[in-house]
Order: sequence, then C-alpha cells, then structure tokens
Amino acid sequence: MFKRISAILCTIIMVVALVGCGTSTREVVYLTLSTDDSVAILAAAGITLPDVDEAEGAGTTVKWFAWYDPFNNYSEDEIVNTGYYTFTEKYGSSIEWIETNYFDRFDDLANLILSSKSPDMYPAGANATAVYPMKCIKGTFTAVDDYIDYTNPLWSGVAETADYFVLGDEHYAIVTDLTYNYVVSYNRRVIEEWGFDDPAELYYNNEWTWDVFYEMCLDFSDGDENRYALDGYSYQCGLIDSTGQQILQIEDGVFYSNMDSPEIERVQNLIYDLVKNGCTYHEGDNYWALRTKGGAQFGAGIADGLCLFYIIGTGAFTMPVDEITPLWGDITEGEVMFCPIPRDSSGDGNYYLLSSPKGYMLITGGSNHAGAALLAACERFKIIDPTVVDIDQKQLKEIYLWTDEMLAMDDICYELAASHQIMDITGDLPEGLDNALGIISNGITRDKSPSTWAQLKETYRDQIDYYIEELNAQIDEYNAR
Repeated sequence: MFKRISAILCTIIMVVALVGCGTSTREVVYLTLSTDDSVAILAAAGITLPDVDEAEGAGTTVKWFAWYDPFNNYSEDEIVNTGYYTFTEKYGSSIEWIETNYFDRFDDLANLILSSKSPDMYPAGANATAVYPMKCIKGTFTAVDDYIDYTNPLWSGVAETADYFVLGDEHYAIVTDLTYNYVVSYNRRVIEEWGFDDPAELYYNNEWTWDVFYEMCLDFSDGDENRYALDGYSYQCGLIDSTGQQILQIEDGVFYSNMDSPEIERVQNLIYDLVKNGCTYHEGDNYWALRTKGGAQFGAGIADGLCLFYIIGTGAFTMPVDEITPLWGDITEGEVMFCPIPRDSSGDGNYYLLSSPKGYMLITGGSNHAGAALLAACERFKIIDPTVVDIDQKQLKEIYLWTDEMLAMDDICYELAASHQIMDITGDLPEGLDNALGIISNGITRDKSPSTWAQLKETYRDQIDYYIEELNAQIDEYNAR
C-alpha cells in the first residue's frame, strides 16, 4: 500500500505553552464530571474496554515524563481529561508526572535511563516534539506491539497513521488520535472594519484561496502604522502545508527530497511576495519575530487591529478567557474565529492542513508499559465514543466559551487533516539534515534580503541529497538488525 509521510522543518513551536519552568509546588485539583457524564464515559459504544479484573495495568501507577502535564488539573477552569478520568475511575490507576524542562528533556531522560530509573511513557508527536526515527534507532524508545494490537477495532481508525512510525516491521508509537495543527485565526470585528469577507464564509463558499488571502494581506499591511497582516512563527509552515506537499517526504520507508514540486515552488513564491511586500511583522533585520506588544505573546496585535491573521493551533483558545480577550478579542461576542489555511489557487481544489498525531512513546526500561497502554486505550475509547465527544464539546463551550461556529469549524479542520494526511516528522533527524532543511525551509522569512526559492534550491540541493542518503542508510542498517 502506498504510504507517504510528508514533512518540513518548522521546529519553532509554541514555547510559551510547551516549555517547563522546572519543578514547582503545585496542588492537584480533583475535578469530577456530572453523574450523567460519568455514565456516558463508561457506556459501551460497540467497542469496549477490557474488564477491570482482566486489564493488565489496572490499579497501577504510570510514570509520565514530559515538560507538561495533560492529565492532572491544577485549577478549576481546566478541562477534565476524560480518558484519564476513565483510567482512574474505572481501573483505579494513576499518573505520576516526572517533570522536565523542554530544552533539557533528552539529557534528563538519558540520565534516568542510564541510572535504571526509566519513566514509562513520553508524548508521541511530530515536528519539534518528534522522536522518530533517530531516537528509536538509538534505543531511547521501544516498540509497542507487545501492548497494542492495531488489528483490534479499538485502534482501527489510527492503524494507518501508526504505520508511519515503523522500524524493522515494528510500531514505535501508540497513536490515540490524529488531529490538525495550524489554522488561520482572526478577529471578526477587525475583518468587518476593513470591509473584508469573512474567511470562514469564504471557506464555506469554496472561495478561500491564496489569491484572496494575499490581497487581504496587501491591503491591510502598512509598516508606517506598525500594521502587518502576519505575525508569529508558523505562517510559513501553515502555507506550505496547504499545498498537500512537503519539502522532505518518505515513501515505502525511503526518504526523498521534494524540493522540485511545482506546488512547493508556488507556495515559496507566495511567501517571498508576502515578505518582500511588507506583509510580515519583523524587527530590524529579523523577518521572523514576534510582536513585542503583550510580552511577545502569540496573538498579540489581533484584538488591536495591528495583525490580521495568526496562523497557529487552536490550543491558543484553550486558555482562561481573561487571557484570550486582550490578545484575540472578546470570545463571548463572537469576535474570535478560525478557519483552514487557504487553498492553492492553482492547485487540485483541496484544502490541506498539517496532520498532528497524538499518543505516546514507550521509554526503554520503563517498568509499567502495560499501564501506559491501558491509559492509551482509555483515551482511544474516549475519542471514538460519540457520547464522550459531546462531553468534550460541552467542556469547550462551558469552560473556554467556544461558540457553535468554532466547534463546527473544529470538526471540519479535524476531518480535513484526517482525510489528507500530511505529517511533519522532521523534529528528529540527523543534525546535518536537520540544519540544512532548517535553512532552506526558513530562508525566505528569516533574512533581511530573502533569497528566492530557486536560489535556495541551487545552494542547498547537493547538501540535502547527501544527508538524505545518509539517513536512509541508517534506517536500512537498523532494519537489517
């Protein structure tokens, strides 16, 4: 079966959200759902979880190693993790968070493994959180097939995605879900004040294209007024994703360069025009900078009408409402909205979003991989049970005040990412390839006098081809073992 993992190097991420600040005193807040919700979580949906007395890992503690904790609640305005709720309420199990700093995480993990104190699991993901293929080859993580059966109906919806993370015919990731990453976020009041058509409505009318997007950016931007259409780190990544192609791709286990793709060339020319025409916020010689207003926070300038579009993940809208309002606008008045990245005006007519896998890696030497797999099964059950999906949406509405329009667009973006999988796994490549792809991927947005795409390809083609060949050789050697 033809499979393609496609990827680009956009390693800068929402550091504000991801970076651990070191261990500090935190008090867990034990939140519960209503009785009706509790029944719904445990209700059968045709696909069942194992009985308590038969479930390996029940009644145990799983050690979770990461720079964040998505399980326990530390304030009353956080959403309850319904998969973890099932894990604790049904199976009497728990999570111990082994906290690390984002930038030191792999040094910390190596020390724990070497001292025979391995935690059990680590987040699976793509881009800057990726740990495939190199850290799997080097033995930091182990295969999951002894604990997860991807032929089981519980896992059937993510089995194809799990096949992306294979070495030597073994899976190296427990994939619980596949969602989307970057979208175009904006303030509807600002859009209306400028007389622009609402991007969400343009999408519904199949008129949300690069050409329309570009004209809005040009009309809005004025450096003398400190007004720029685009800000943040992710607009280039999101636009490249919208081609349905990536600069580095893999087919049947072999990586190859996709630099000569006509879709990639068209989007790089679009990005070049946006930068050269002053549509992207910058500071001095740095064409890739965050607006300083609001402490360089993601979304700064949107509510004030100084930034038109912010290409970012919707996790930006799962902050406390009093933090969303000054950056993005009044969510209670329907000002905050998002939609897919616009489609290529000369493309195949499809809208593409970066696919973002969710799940876990099993850490080599961990003592409770069975418990980690049970937790993952609870999360997978939560994701496919429609009654639990309703609970998730209810929490988004009641805690973060998402509108029905936001929830409907969330479903649309989810389906787009699942139907055309574009996955960035370039966060764990050999250093030489990682650096070369970083330069060519970000060269247009980072330089004061950006090179054209043709110039970048000519300069770095041989270097990238050499390192790709080296990577494929390492994978072949590992598979042979």
